[in-house]
Amino acid sequence: MKTIFKRKITYIAISCFMLIAIACNDEFLDVPVTSQISEAQLSTANGLNGLLIGAYSALNGRDLGWFGGATNWLWGSIRGGDANKGSNAGDFTSIIPVMRFELNPTDTEPNGKWRGCYEGISRVNIFLTNLEPSEAVSDAEKTVMRAEARFLRGHYYYELRKNFKNAPYVDETLDVATGATEVPNNQELWPMIEADFQYAFDNLPETQSQVGRANKWAAGAYLAQVYMWQKKYTEAKALFDQIIANGQTSNGLKYALVPNFEQLFRGVNENNSETVFSYQAAAGTGAVQNTNHEIAMNYPYNTGPAGPGNCCGFYAPSFELANSYRTTTAGLPLLDGSYNAPSNELKTDYGVLSDAAFTPDAGNLDPRLDHTIARRGLPFLDWGPHPGFDWIRDQTYAGPYTQKKLSYEKSEEGTYQDGSSWTPGYQSINFMIIRFADVLLMAAEAEVEVGSMEKAREYVNMIRQRSIDSPLLKDDGTPAAKYVISTYTAPWTDQAAARTAVRFERKLELALEGKRFYDLLRWEVADSAINAYFAYESTKLQNQLGGAKFTPNQDEYLPIPQIQIDLQGSDVLSQNPGY
Repeated sequence: MKTIFKRKITYIAISCFMLIAIACNDEFLDVPVTSQISEAQLSTANGLNGLLIGAYSALNGRDLGWFGGATNWLWGSIRGGDANKGSNAGDFTSIIPVMRFELNPTDTEPNGKWRGCYEGISRVNIFLTNLEPSEAVSDAEKTVMRAEARFLRGHYYYELRKNFKNAPYVDETLDVATGATEVPNNQELWPMIEADFQYAFDNLPETQSQVGRANKWAAGAYLAQVYMWQKKYTEAKALFDQIIANGQTSNGLKYALVPNFEQLFRGVNENNSETVFSYQAAAGTGAVQNTNHEIAMNYPYNTGPAGPGNCCGFYAPSFELANSYRTTTAGLPLLDGSYNAPSNELKTDYGVLSDAAFTPDAGNLDPRLDHTIARRGLPFLDWGPHPGFDWIRDQTYAGPYTQKKLSYEKSEEGTYQDGSSWTPGYQSINFMIIRFADVLLMAAEAEVEVGSMEKAREYVNMIRQRSIDSPLLKDDGTPAAKYVISTYTAPWTDQAAARTAVRFERKLELALEGKRFYDLLRWEVADSAINAYFAYESTKLQNQLGGAKFTPNQDEYLPIPQIQIDLQGSDVLSQNPGY
């Protein structure tokens, strides 16, 4: 015991001597910390660029669950009636209360969206904090970089405003060092979102050296959409006029519709003339987080012929959406809602095994149906005919359809698809957050609201003409179905009728792109539209949607995640009405 005690005293003495020696050695104090980036490194041109790229990379939600990014396939499309959860009753059950509008503040998925947005905002604010004192870049370079960052911050707050409405606003001026981190969610976000996009529109260049970076016209498109949410139709129309006349992509292509609808979504054609702003996905980087990881499970559940993904059968297009592509003998949509009538609804293989005979629907259809939704007997890209039942995990639960628009071709395996993880469904075809068709149709809305119905008809007809020119073809070059579609030839003179036509065109054109629920919310018709959807769709999928309902003055917005209220305090964050 004494020996041990003496040894301890010796060690303490030696340690004290070493501490004194170290304290007297100034050179030791100047050794940089390892495994950590210093502020000096962050303030270099490369450091700042790395921070900015990090702010871009948060667009897909990264590691914050399946729904933190910009695809909004759950928040915008499933909640809007484009699709149901799919798969079977026991898989990924946390989607069910979102789909049925039965969320509680303690449910997990809204917190993923909340965190995904604030992760992006945090990265932007850290970048701006390091940008201002830096002497490594010129004032002109700072202006452009600041504009890019504010564009991204505008995007992230736009996502928060659409989904939660009441979210705290935090910018780079918040002094975290003083502990001032409690910010209430009691102020309207639109003015700050507008300011960020306006700054970006005023200061971003028209083209960029790297195609994925935001440009002036992308900022203008966001700003015009923000105007539309606030019913500032005159301001929106004026800005849309500029964008349509002069807008171009970051890589210098004049904005235009891609001639063939199917080719719009192919990897070889990404960053095309229709791309206003997209997430730049990548495969083969060693990290599937760089892919469009949010949609990795949204492919056929293959038990028959090989197809894309081999997992997991989520994101099953709805009966109601498919029926919406029925056309009249004149080639126009059934705007009165009669597409769901028994005489008009699409014939499906619901309940028909893949080895049993089945003849696809023979009625008049808009070809966008078969570029958006995969159905039995028709070509599924270059994978061969869709076999129906064998590609549906539980047809009685999910229905007869799988999504097609966001799938990859067999020829794209290994190039626009990453097979390095547990499912081959990770793909790297860029996701277009805003495309030119979206801009045209929102511009058409603005024209209707200011009274220019004929200009609205012109924009809608541009979209429809592209569909006319894009039939799905079989291997022998013949149309895969009976496509009967036309433009609107009669002048539009009735504002209400024109409004209905424009809104329905958005449904057809932008299906499965995460837009539908937000449109219904913006038009203030979510209550009637969603409950009508449930009333029809539950007759087909009673075990998934029976009893579901939309409650007005509550379900327009997601609950503020309870975990965030617990972290900040209920005196700081207030819960949304109804929860």
